[in-house]
Amino acid sequence: MDYSLTESQRDIVDLTDRLAREKIKPVRAHYDETEEYPWPIFEEVKRSGLLGVYLPEAYGGTGGGTMEAVLLSEHLSQVCAGISLAVTTSAPCAIPILIFGSPEQRRRWLPDLASGARLGAFAITEPSAGSDATALACQAKPDGDGYVLNGIKNFCSGGEVADVYVVFASTDPKRGARGISAFVVEKGTKGFSFGKKEQKMGIRASPTYELVFQDCRIPKENLLFKEGFGLFVAQASFDFTRPAIAAQAVGLATGAMEETLAYIRVRRQFGQAITSFQAIQHMLADCAAAIEAGRALLYATARAMDKGLTPAIDKAIKDDTIVYNEMKAMGVERWSMESAMSKVVCSDAAVKVTIDCVQMCGGIGYMRDFPIEKFMRDAKITQIYEGTNQIQRNEIASVMIRRAAQEKTA
Repeated sequence: MDYSLTESQRDIVDLTDRLAREKIKPVRAHYDETEEYPWPIFEEVKRSGLLGVYLPEAYGGTGGGTMEAVLLSEHLSQVCAGISLAVTTSAPCAIPILIFGSPEQRRRWLPDLASGARLGAFAITEPSAGSDATALACQAKPDGDGYVLNGIKNFCSGGEVADVYVVFASTDPKRGARGISAFVVEKGTKGFSFGKKEQKMGIRASPTYELVFQDCRIPKENLLFKEGFGLFVAQASFDFTRPAIAAQAVGLATGAMEETLAYIRVRRQFGQAITSFQAIQHMLADCAAAIEAGRALLYATARAMDKGLTPAIDKAIKDDTIVYNEMKAMGVERWSMESAMSKVVCSDAAVKVTIDCVQMCGGIGYMRDFPIEKFMRDAKITQIYEGTNQIQRNEIASVMIRRAAQEKTA
């Protein structure tokens, strides 16, 4: 389908497809098996200039936005979602800095994240605080000209390989959700160390670690936005990062279907190719329709977001202000419902499509030396991280109910 991509967006797709096919595909099984970070692939992506496609030129990016981030994630994930996540792990760190960071904070951290000189990560989940982010036990107590951070974060994508982390902690436990603040913490800060590396079902090329903070002193200059606004920073940032997860889902579902179709066209049973059987044809049709429906919703959402976000970014850079404040002044919509819808539709489709692909391939689809089972393992996490699909449905319904109430009183 023609989605009227711009010339620069088509260039991103072409370059990403070539890199994925030539550099990632031959080694994806190796990194899935060993669970090593794919440094050689990261260097290839870094040299290509693709890492900063979603960041402004003023900070070393190429001037794209959500749509460009979606295209990069989708087309890397068509070959390997684990490596895709590993090399694009900086985005969930860069986005809150871009939107909520001061001009000085943007200049300090974004250029290195755009170039790949440093990797970023996002840390909000704790052993007792997953979907319920308000239950954070990690605390950052004000102390003189800074804060002292204590606590544990787990399930941090990027883990030990990252250099810059956006970390959420309670600065005033008595205020609950309104007492959470966001901080930028750099690797090497005294009191910041790493716990265990998780052993995962899928996306195994992307390391997932536990972060440990013991009397970790953070300068006040590293507070992101305002004290007590951390949960809002996280939720608003998720609006702009969830489309990349949806794109990961669309990409891996597309890759699984392409690999499956190539196999079942030559696989013969009862004297004929199994694509001649109507049962297989119906499964193929359902897979293709689900993928394209998800992609259409995702692209529409990404474009709507960029329509409001890009002018706000441009004005904030010009006037040396905070992007979020410009968004608020311009009346830019957050698109929370549509972002949640994109993640739900695309990730649910990815899980169903990859399961069906294993089924269509039969026994060989279950084998580790055939790529389809890996797509299925990788797909499941897209329904879980950056907010489970059950939480996304809560968000969608909440917005619907609120809008209906507003219409009734208008």
